[in-house]
Amino acid sequence: MHLLGRLWRHLPESLGLAALIWAQFQFSRWLLEHGQARRSPAARRLLRALTLLLAAWVVFGAAGSLPRFYRVLPWSPLLYWTRGAALAWGVASLGAFVILALWRRVPRFNTGRRGFIRAAGAAAVAAPFAVMGFGILIQRKDFRLREVRVLIANLPKDLDGLRIAHLSDVHLSPFLSEPELARAIALANERQPHLAVVTGDLITSPGDPLDACLRQLSRLRAEAGTVGCLGNHEIYARVENEAARKGARAGIRFLRQEARRFRFGNATLNAAGVDYQRMGGPYLGGAEQWIASGAVNILLSHNPDVFDVAARQGWDLTLAGHTHGGQVNVEILHQSLNAARFFTPYIYGLYRQGPSSIWVTRGIGTVGVPARLGAPPEVALIRLCAI
Repeated sequence: MHLLGRLWRHLPESLGLAALIWAQFQFSRWLLEHGQARRSPAARRLLRALTLLLAAWVVFGAAGSLPRFYRVLPWSPLLYWTRGAALAWGVASLGAFVILALWRRVPRFNTGRRGFIRAAGAAAVAAPFAVMGFGILIQRKDFRLREVRVLIANLPKDLDGLRIAHLSDVHLSPFLSEPELARAIALANERQPHLAVVTGDLITSPGDPLDACLRQLSRLRAEAGTVGCLGNHEIYARVENEAARKGARAGIRFLRQEARRFRFGNATLNAAGVDYQRMGGPYLGGAEQWIASGAVNILLSHNPDVFDVAARQGWDLTLAGHTHGGQVNVEILHQSLNAARFFTPYIYGLYRQGPSSIWVTRGIGTVGVPARLGAPPEVALIRLCAI
């Protein structure tokens, strides 16, 4: 039963990997049906060998992005990009052959225009690779500031309009440079927030530049300072204690199962933080003890899936990240499809349950595939507003 439970928990990733490998063999099959490959045994053997190589590359990219492999594989920028490119190729090729399968079912009414139809089909198949290139080269670095109004019942007058800069999922690594992170910090500082919060995943894996990340985060300028919580990648990189200790020296207090109160005029804002809450729960055990009577209570949790429990406990606002807003989104029939939908209903944006709200940010960096599509990186500015 324990083995079945583990297999079921990893079913989405397993099905995803199977689909990526399937796309590589469809690629080979499609090429073998055309041109020289149909007449040359040597070309056919070469294509089959290339298919096996691509499938192995995709498997390496997927396996190398699993946390347990972070500690086995040597750290290097080249290795980062090799496994990231493998996943990007796998995702793009899967999209290409979904398009190809649909294209083959389109009726061909004008056989005299076969050249145009063939060219249009090739362009359609190439489109996912072009889009993935856009996500890697352009949208991955397209940092934006998102302003969000959060309505809170019985909000004290001195907290009405309070500005909170929210950063998450930095993932400082070869996929995100220190100067790029500095641009995101500058976006936050432009709005002169009263408080800055960071909700985890400072880096991705062991060897990533934790000190550089904290150095940049220490440049956040907020009236009441900067607090945060830790994410799952601090666990994977084994830097939870180190991040908390060095963060404190840099002026960033990571709240680890604790709360801190801030006074703004005659009002109190109570912020509590929890270490990463593993997907599937149980969530927030004992967290209700940190709720302060008479204060506005904000919970910092890297994982947004805690929201149902947080709402029952009585938190006014939860700030989270973790999902990257899906990171790579595909729109089909006005529905956004992404990997995060397999794990939580709280993917991106503002959600409410009764008087409680959660804001889930897209965050700044990337993990796995070094691309963003339909989910540009962002710094959020939360503005508390009275109902």
